Amino acid sequence: MRQCFLAVLFVLGGCAAQPQRVAQQAPESTPNEVATALAQFEAALEQWHRGEANSGGAALTKARLALDEAVTRCVQTEGCDAMSALRAQSTANARMAHALLGERETDPVEPNDAVTTTDRHQHAGSPATDVPELARSAAMLNGKRLDEVIRLNGAVKAGIEEWLTWMRPNLLDAYENYQYLRHRMWPEYEKAGLPEALLFGIMAKESGGKVHAVSRAGAAGLLQFMPATARGYGLGRASGFDDRFDPALITRANVAYLNDRFRELNNDLELALGAYNGGEGRMRRLSANGARGFWDAPVYNGLPPETRDYVPMVLAAAWLFLHPEDYGLELPKFDARDSEITLERTTSINELAVCMGQFGNPRGWFRTLRNLNPKFEADARIDAGTVLDVPEAAAKAYAARCRSGLLAQTAAELNAARPPASSGSTWAASSGTGTGRTHVVRKGETLHAIARRFGCGVPAVAQANGLHPPSYTIRAGQRLRVPSCRA
Repeated sequence: MRQCFLAVLFVLGGCAAQPQRVAQQAPESTPNEVATALAQFEAALEQWHRGEANSGGAALTKARLALDEAVTRCVQTEGCDAMSALRAQSTANARMAHALLGERETDPVEPNDAVTTTDRHQHAGSPATDVPELARSAAMLNGKRLDEVIRLNGAVKAGIEEWLTWMRPNLLDAYENYQYLRHRMWPEYEKAGLPEALLFGIMAKESGGKVHAVSRAGAAGLLQFMPATARGYGLGRASGFDDRFDPALITRANVAYLNDRFRELNNDLELALGAYNGGEGRMRRLSANGARGFWDAPVYNGLPPETRDYVPMVLAAAWLFLHPEDYGLELPKFDARDSEITLERTTSINELAVCMGQFGNPRGWFRTLRNLNPKFEADARIDAGTVLDVPEAAAKAYAARCRSGLLAQTAAELNAARPPASSGSTWAASSGTGTGRTHVVRKGETLHAIARRFGCGVPAVAQANGLHPPSYTIRAGQRLRVPSCRA
């Protein structure tokens, strides 16, 4: 890491020797200015590691801020090697985070490495017409990066405060979920040249990283597509499975949708996000096809409260993803390397979550198993020989605890247990032979819980009521026919 950092420093320093760059360069910034700031940051970092400047990291922070200012001026100056400067800044931020955590930079830092990869893909000499819409938007805004596109106005700052106070647990849950889903989602944004922070901001606000999230209005999935919009972007049903619950497919649709809105709305990020939540037709009309900005009174006041809240909350989450250290936000590290397991016996996601326990993850593996294997219901029996997508740490937990033994047996017994029938259910004659029941859904109940209460499998109850996997959406007050599954 140190060698790469110094290599970038050398490249930036060498830029001044290139005659064509010197001739075009504006006086406000020079590559040497960035190189000097990098050298000062390097010196401050070494002082930190030697224990010579540990007063709260003030010197290191000052050096990093000076580097930020130099890079910002470079990006806005014609002739300065902006991409090398941005890559060096990204590396510096990662190294500072390691230093403040008391670590040396021995492990790869995925978010910043990913940014570097994206930069290489975006600037690999592709034709200008192939540059993604948001990249064109950044260019139209004087070449600013996402954290320079985002305006830290009162609404966004208020959103940052919400994420850092009562919604901090939600933000941390979303971050954990995203880390384990990243290999499914980030490649779609990377191919499109879109910022990873934007993906995280949308996901955090829309679903918190829960693959099977379904809103009251019927939007579904990690990035919450309505059925009609989903169909328009190629998300359908295959063998009963809703594509909106596939992390890669819904991310691909999200990329296509955003690029369509950038084209329609003058490459305005805030208007595109407003359309994502409040509808593209309304946003086109209020903004006069992008002639007016999101915060302009005719636009902002014409939007529903939900959309006025949605846009700054997404931007706030994206900002925190980029600058956690500026707000004392600790985004935990996870061993999110992906792997797989082949089931050695028939089991369910619930059983696996019980027997894996907290081996390799202090919060357990249920949510991650559900997210990475969305086609399987939590309590559905999955045949032996089935391959499941799991993190490498979860694969170790499976090998250690779930192949056999007391924990595996206990997990199977718990999965088979059924509570007695609820007194809130009434007996009724079912159509056809046999006896069935009618259950009135109470607030907060799920189909899985209802089926278990009556000793039924979820598919049997779903089929009796025309419900479709994997969401099996029900509502409070709905009357469900429950087949007679238990003697």
